[in-house]
This record gives sequence, C-alpha cells and structure tokens, in this order.
Amino acid sequence: MPPRALEPSGIILVDKPAGPTSFAIVAAVRRQTGARTGHAGTLDPFATGLLLLLSGRATRLQPRFVELEKRYVTEVDLRSRTSTGDPDGEVVEELDAPERDELEERLADFRGVVELPIPAASAVKIGGERAYRLHRQGVLVEMPVRAMNVHELTLVDYTGGVARLELLVSSGTYVRSIADALGGHCCTLRRTEIGPFFVGEADPERIIPPEDALGRLP
Repeated sequence: MPPRALEPSGIILVDKPAGPTSFAIVAAVRRQTGARTGHAGTLDPFATGLLLLLSGRATRLQPRFVELEKRYVTEVDLRSRTSTGDPDGEVVEELDAPERDELEERLADFRGVVELPIPAASAVKIGGERAYRLHRQGVLVEMPVRAMNVHELTLVDYTGGVARLELLVSSGTYVRSIADALGGHCCTLRRTEIGPFFVGEADPERIIPPEDALGRLP
C-alpha cells in the first residue's frame, strides 16, 4: 500500500454526530483528503461534539494537541447505572435519585484530582486487546484505575433525577467513570471545547494551517 499523502497539512475541526465511531469520522476525512489523518482524542459512539483531526505532516504534532484540556456537557441519569456508563449498556442497578442537596454534596467529591476505574467499554488495551472488545465478548476484567483531574464541575440543571453537568477536565478523563461513581449513567455527552478550539468553529472543509493552530496553544 502506498504511503498516505503528507498534504494537505493542518488541523481539521469536526462536530461529530451521535452514532458513528470517531475512527469512522477519521476514515471519512482521510478518504476525502487522501492524506494521512490522525486524531487528538476520540469520542464514544453515543457522544457528540468536537473532534480535533490532524492531516498530513501535521500528524507529527499530535503530542502537542492530545494533552489539551477538554470541556463537556453531559446529562447524567441518577436513577440507574449501566454496564457501560452510557445509554448503550444494560441496566445493572436501579436507584432512587438523590435530592439536590445530596447531589451537590456528591459533586464536591469529584472536583480536583480523582482516581476512578476506566470504563470496561473503552479503547484501553488489556493484555493487548481493546477493553471494549473483551466487554462485548462477555469477558470480565479488572479495569485499571486512572487519576483524572476535574478542573471545573458545575450543576447546570437537575430535573426528574437527571443532572445536567458541565465539566472542564484533563486529557484522559472519562466522564462515564464520573457518572458511574455518582450513581448513574451518561444519557448524553457533548464535547464543546478542546483547549483553545471550540465546537462552534467546526468545519470539515476547513484546514487550519499548523502554524496558526500552534499559535493558539498556551
């Protein structure tokens, strides 16, 4: 197979819809441009929002972008927990939703650095195999615990046992892990920001020159 083209080179911002995998979005952009294409962090199939893709020669800049902080808006159903921490999993526990005051107290424990298990349905490799593949096969594994830094966690709304939260987190943070630890699961999840890049800027036809993208970084 011939090597992928190194041009066009730059950063592409995509607003991912619910349904397709992030890898499917990457593949579609790669087919469109004909260039080598990578990403600076994936989203789960059920999630929506900002994907930051790197095209051509810009793929070598991935380490500069993958560690950027990310902002999310999520709706967490506190009446049940699921096997995946999202609406695609099976309900494993039904719960009584907490009162707002109790929820506020719970949220206080998740601001700052928290150590939580990585979700079983994730792309982390366990013994050389993707965790989500093992999960689909019904293989039970002990998921590793990861330190996640929650810089901001705001309760935007709480109605009918469903909490709408806004979070600013470090790279490598799993919002599904936070939802599960709170005693619920993510109904929706949308990524609105990656570092200095915003979902409102998303345009799969626009390629931001590498020097312009790097110029935005802290």
